[in-house]
Amino acid sequence: MMTAAKKKIRIQYTRSKICTPVKHKLVVKGLGFTRLNQIVEREDTPSIRGMIAKIPHLVQVVE
Repeated sequence: MMTAAKKKIRIQYTRSKICTPVKHKLVVKGLGFTRLNQIVEREDTPSIRGMIAKIPHLVQVVE
C-alpha cells in the first residue's frame, strides 16, 4: 500500500535566541535547532506552522 508523500518545509534559524523569553527558546529547541544559520526540514503541519508563527523574528522559511 502506497502512502501519500508528506509535504516538507525547510526552516532556517537566522537570529539568536539570547535575550528572548523562555517560551521562545523552547520553541526554537522544539523545532530542532542547535546552532545559528542551521536549516532543518520538518513536515508541513499546522503545529509546525504555529511554532514558526510564534517566532517569526528568529526563523525564516527557505524555499
